[in-house]
Amino acid sequence: MRLDPQQHHRRLFAGFRAALYEGDAAALKQEMHHLFVPECTVHLAFPFEDLNGPDGLYEQAYRPLLAAIPDLERRDFIFIGGECNGRYWVGCAGHYLGAMQQPFLGIPATRRPVAMRYHEFFRIEQGQVVEMQALWDIPQLMMQANAWPMTPSLGVEWLAPGPATQDGIAAAPPDPAKAAASTQLVLDMLTDMGKHPLGGGPEVMRLERYWHPKMCWYGPAGIGSMRGIDGFRRWHQIPFLKAMPDRRGAVTKAHTFFAEGNYVGTTGWPNMEMTISGDGWLGIAPANQKVVMRSLDFWRVEGGLIRENWVLVDLLHVYHQIGVDLFARLHEVTYARQRPW
Repeated sequence: MRLDPQQHHRRLFAGFRAALYEGDAAALKQEMHHLFVPECTVHLAFPFEDLNGPDGLYEQAYRPLLAAIPDLERRDFIFIGGECNGRYWVGCAGHYLGAMQQPFLGIPATRRPVAMRYHEFFRIEQGQVVEMQALWDIPQLMMQANAWPMTPSLGVEWLAPGPATQDGIAAAPPDPAKAAASTQLVLDMLTDMGKHPLGGGPEVMRLERYWHPKMCWYGPAGIGSMRGIDGFRRWHQIPFLKAMPDRRGAVTKAHTFFAEGNYVGTTGWPNMEMTISGDGWLGIAPANQKVVMRSLDFWRVEGGLIRENWVLVDLLHVYHQIGVDLFARLHEVTYARQRPW
C-alpha cells in the first residue's frame, strides 16, 4: 500500500526523532546519515550559521549540545508537512530538555533541568533532507542560567506550551481543502498586517478579522509571550513597528508557506528586512541600522481564526548585525561565577 505524503514523512523522521528523544549520540549520527544527503544545506541560528551537511551539523551543534546536556530529550509538540511551489517541507517545533551539566556556547552549566525551544524546517527530495533551516532559542538557555545579556522582555517568559488542542503531531487524514484554507488565512493576515504603519493606522490590519479573541502569541526569549490582541499589540507589535516602520517581506515568492490541517508553517532565510530607525524594540538605540531577520513560525487555526502562533526570531543574529557581541556580554555577566578563585 502506497503511503500518503504525511504518513511517509512521519516514517522518514521516526529514527532521527527517536535518537534525539533518547539522547543517543551514536544512533543520532547514524540516523542523520540516512536522513540527510551528504551535501545538505544546513542553516542554523547564530552563532552556528551555515554548517557543512549532516557531519557539520552533528559535530558543531548536536555533539556540543549532547555534551552539555547528556540526558538530552527531544519533545516535539508540532510536526507537520506540506508542499509549497513544488517543494515538500517538514516543520517541527518543540523543546530540547535535560539537566545542563556542562557549559554550552559559554553559557554556564546550571546542573538543573533546562529547556530550549526549537523550530526546525526540512526540505525533502526523493526521501532525504536536502535543506535544513532551524532556530534554536539559545537566549532561553542564557535566561535559565541567570546569564542574561539583553534588556528585560516586555512579554512573559515561560516554557511555551504546545497546542491547546494537543493535536500538533497527530497523523490526521490528509485534508487538502482545510490546509489550503489555513494557508490562505495566514497569507491574508500577513498581507493586511503589512499595510501598517506606512499604509495607514492600526485599523488597516483588521486584526479582529484574523485573530481569535483568546489568541496566544509565543515569542522567543527576549520578547516573550502575550495573550489577546491587545497584549500582542502592546508588548510586541507596537514596539516592533515603532522601531522598524519600513519592515518588509511579510509575504513574497521567496517565502515558504505550507500547511497540514489547521497548522501552517512558514520559513525563509532570511524572511524580513528593515531599518532600526526608532526607539522601543529590545532597548536598541536607533541609528538607522539596516538588518535582516530570520523568523520561523507556526500558526494554529481554530474556527476560521488564528488562535495560537509560535514564533522564533534569531535575536542573536540581529544584535550581531548591529555590532553588539552578546556572547562577550554574557561572559562579563558570568565572569565572577566562572573565574577560578
